[in-house]
Amino acid sequence: MHAHTGHRPTAGLKNLLVAATAALGILAASAGTAPAADPSVANPPAAGGDALMGRARELFKPLPATLPVVRNNAVTREKIELGKMLFFDPRLSASGIFSCNSCHNLGLGGVDGLETSVGHGWQKGPRNAPTVLNAVLNIAQFWDGRAEDLKAQAKGPIQAGVEMNSTPDRVMAVLNSIPAYQAKFADAFPNEKTPVSFDNVAMAIEAFEATLTTPAAPFDQYLDGKADALTDTQKAGLELFIDKGCSGCHNGVNVGGHDYFPFGVVTKPGAEILPPGDKGRFAVTKTADDEYVFRAPTLRNVALTAPYFHSGKVWDLRQAVAVMGSSQLGATLSDQEIDKITAFLIALTGQQPRVDYPLMPASTPATPQPVFK
Repeated sequence: MHAHTGHRPTAGLKNLLVAATAALGILAASAGTAPAADPSVANPPAAGGDALMGRARELFKPLPATLPVVRNNAVTREKIELGKMLFFDPRLSASGIFSCNSCHNLGLGGVDGLETSVGHGWQKGPRNAPTVLNAVLNIAQFWDGRAEDLKAQAKGPIQAGVEMNSTPDRVMAVLNSIPAYQAKFADAFPNEKTPVSFDNVAMAIEAFEATLTTPAAPFDQYLDGKADALTDTQKAGLELFIDKGCSGCHNGVNVGGHDYFPFGVVTKPGAEILPPGDKGRFAVTKTADDEYVFRAPTLRNVALTAPYFHSGKVWDLRQAVAVMGSSQLGATLSDQEIDKITAFLIALTGQQPRVDYPLMPASTPATPQPVFK
């Protein structure tokens, strides 16, 4: 995972051109630019000369079953354990009500199932909460990519007035008031003079979130050579997904999440789906070309993460497929095509992480009391 702070890279522009040419009906069957395959992982031969499997392997990679490498953060068992506690602890919020899990509920596909999240003082946030599942594999975090990694992302909601409404100083006061937390930080960061720090809060949460991957989806099994892992309808949906140009933006190991694209390559959706006041990545780069540009979301587990898009205005996956067909590809998909593509998307649901709810250490008289203003 790496930061992206300027214009979209060359690979992203090429993918965008692939999607646009698909809308004109001239997409070659082999088009697409997926990230290069890991040469250390050899795929078995496509079963029975399965040509579709071969095409899919050029665009996608199965989700690894092992823990992904996290840049600038050595993931240890102690960090993961601490990060899990912090992920679920509402005392990181000023009110003592909201935790990371409030908006990224691990029992709901890593989202909250709301149009936009509700935070401090029951305020509604401006955007739909993206899933935390497999987020470690994204190029950057948030819809506009303003956080280069999960460490940076973890700090944002804690301090946002519309979300957890806290401050680094308050978080430190909470954690330092609880001896058991001090011990947990010392175990997780043994070589530091001051292990309880806001930076280490973020690093621990990132370490835990890196474990929230969902391997062994039917599509992963298919990419690994199990031809019958997908139904005939799902295979037809996969073929349409490639041929129509969907894979121009949604490719690679995360089936998306790797680049930035305009919402409305061919036709901008109406204000009910694309609010005119939210110009996406433009707020980060201040570049005119980035108006209404957003990070393409991962489509893994998309059947679990309604409502859809950064606005959270579409609740039905079939409708989301239709909107993307018209807005991104300039294609009016038939009901049958929508059904097949939707069936394929359902095959992207992997094994959900089973997380035991942690027992957080008790507050003490020195722990700051909740603030509701």
